[in-house]
Amino acid sequence: MATTMFAGCLNHPLKPVELEKSSTDEEQIDLIVNKDVDILFVIDNSGSMGEEQAILANNFGSFIEVLEQETVEANYRIGVTTSDNGNRWCETGVTTPEAGNLVMSSCKDRIGDFVFNNGETDASDIACNDICTLDAAALEVLPTTTDVDSIAAPRPWLENIEGKKNIPATTDTVEAFKCLGPQGINGCGFESQLESMYLALIRAQSAEEASYGFLRANAILAVVFVTDEADCSYNKSFSEIFEQDGNKVFWSDPTALYPTSAVCWNAGVSCSGDPSNYDSCDAVNKDVDGNEDVDDAAAVLHPMSRYIGLIEGLEQQKQELNPDQEVILGLIGGVSSDRTPFYGDVGATDPAFQDNYGIGPGCQAVNPNNPDEPVEAVPPVRLRDLVEEFTPNNMHSICEPQYKDALDAIARAIEKQIVPACYTKCVKDTDLSTDALDPECTVQEDPPGGGASDAVTMQECLRDAAGYVLDEQSGDYVMPSTDANACYALLTDDPTGMATADPGDDMSNFCAGSNYNLEFKIARRPGFPAISGTAISATCSLADFAELSCPGIGG
Repeated sequence: MATTMFAGCLNHPLKPVELEKSSTDEEQIDLIVNKDVDILFVIDNSGSMGEEQAILANNFGSFIEVLEQETVEANYRIGVTTSDNGNRWCETGVTTPEAGNLVMSSCKDRIGDFVFNNGETDASDIACNDICTLDAAALEVLPTTTDVDSIAAPRPWLENIEGKKNIPATTDTVEAFKCLGPQGINGCGFESQLESMYLALIRAQSAEEASYGFLRANAILAVVFVTDEADCSYNKSFSEIFEQDGNKVFWSDPTALYPTSAVCWNAGVSCSGDPSNYDSCDAVNKDVDGNEDVDDAAAVLHPMSRYIGLIEGLEQQKQELNPDQEVILGLIGGVSSDRTPFYGDVGATDPAFQDNYGIGPGCQAVNPNNPDEPVEAVPPVRLRDLVEEFTPNNMHSICEPQYKDALDAIARAIEKQIVPACYTKCVKDTDLSTDALDPECTVQEDPPGGGASDAVTMQECLRDAAGYVLDEQSGDYVMPSTDANACYALLTDDPTGMATADPGDDMSNFCAGSNYNLEFKIARRPGFPAISGTAISATCSLADFAELSCPGIGG
């Protein structure tokens, strides 16, 4: 079974010294036990994204490795949607605008989506057949419950909660993502990455949607964009900006028969400085006539306030349960290897690129599969503003040959939100005759919305003469009885000065480094995860003289 760690800790190469009684004998402390993470990938599925989707899938192990490492053990859900939100120029039946719906099907079942422009570009092998090795049985989506639906049913996301996956136990999650992650290349070329994110998060909160319940109230939320173009999340009330009989103020060539993606750049970005190397390019509201700094209601592209406001609202809701929790945003897009975008017109050197996108590439690289067609990506101004607002410096280059470092960095940002919640008082040693700390504590689990009378006292995990009993297969703690679905373990061994030979009572470096002397770990029986919003508290007897028993407590 997977475990959920929460903590309270102290360095104690020697037993704590008890000199005189303090005024407080014991104290109840609320413990942060949250390892739940909801992750949304918004993947560009336009015609140039075949190789990039293959790289993403082949490097996904770097992401999962962080989430599943022993010190993290995240209870994660991973949902995937596309950048396709439709456009009048994107033919119905050829593209399949997801509009924020989560996709949970094998790329082999969608193989036609990997062919673009009547077969001119075919990514079916590189982005699907060559990397997806699992059959339908291995990718079966198993029924699960959610916080809002107690009836088990297949859900449109991947999950691993308390060690229980919603795909067959023998199926590796990374291999599953290689089939489920690639989204094809026949999506609309007017990408709406921000609006797709918006709709996906709204759908997840609507009871009529298949993705209802994807978001958990207490879970850390992370959104990852993977795209090589600028955001084109336009207000459909102003679809005339794409019309042949419109004023074409945002078109690269007003005499053309159809618009290019330059409309997306020109309708939402304003740059200043030398056009060959702009000082800055910034998101700006423009109306249908191209006037800048108009009210949000008149903006042809949905204003950034729409997306910043949504994420701020979700973050505030989560901070009501955990004041330190932050929404994490990440981008793999058109920035350089040092994570900075470049802005410059290339009309004189590459007029085709300028005509297609309204700006020069934000990053470039040699294409190992086709040296005549370099890897290029449009700088992500609107996406940049959203990511920098919530998770600064979490942008990574889509022009890199591998995304391992990018995915690792994004996962590490999530990991930072999953830390042991240390018991932040100095705990009393109730037996000075042993080398180890012998705490006296009571642990309670409080259901969401419940009162004091609803709290349940938890049992300690199973021990024998050698210490905590660990499951031979999973390495996790064993329930103390058949009727217990959760238990706690007391971790007292400072990693730098072990007091016992029991591997089940070793504190984390995080807690020990803050000079606490006790850490708790919660184990749950597989299939019995905590309900979102569940609170856990511990009440322990406190040291009589904390300054000597726990010097430097709190770090």
